[in-house]
Amino acid sequence: MRDSSVNHYERAFESWLIDHQVRYVRADESKRIGRGCDSVKNFDFLLYARSGRRVIAEVKGRTFTGTCVSELKGFDCWVTLDDIESLQTWQGVLGRDHEAVLVFVYRITRVDVDCNGRDALDCDPDRYLFLCVRVTDYQSDMKRRSDKWRTVTLSAARFREVAVDLSSLLL
Repeated sequence: MRDSSVNHYERAFESWLIDHQVRYVRADESKRIGRGCDSVKNFDFLLYARSGRRVIAEVKGRTFTGTCVSELKGFDCWVTLDDIESLQTWQGVLGRDHEAVLVFVYRITRVDVDCNGRDALDCDPDRYLFLCVRVTDYQSDMKRRSDKWRTVTLSAARFREVAVDLSSLLL
């Protein structure tokens, strides 16, 4: 796994991109565009899908403690409203040939988990699974999770409907 990021989820994601020869640019997450309340959070990666489409990606690291991924049950998919609002802003600024997505990188905690044919990345001692949700799909059905922390989530049923494998989005 590459060591260009202190976040192991982003390192796993970047390793997947390299392994699958997906061209990308890593954004500088430490900076925000604008000032104060009007600032816009940077996305994590700009990806160049094989179809020619450009994908604006925000990586969210989560842990999966279940035993099987076949029915996509037990996947935590909360994000902040800032994530949604900033990705929508970037998509508007960069134009129609760009699509904003949330990339959920799940570290699988159990060694006996059946990935059901999904593309997982093994990085000793960890294994990661990558699921994506288009921001437009997320935003249309998100529910408030916490007012204090300004977080939102999708119902488990809606997540199962809209989540796609990273490979189907980029390859």
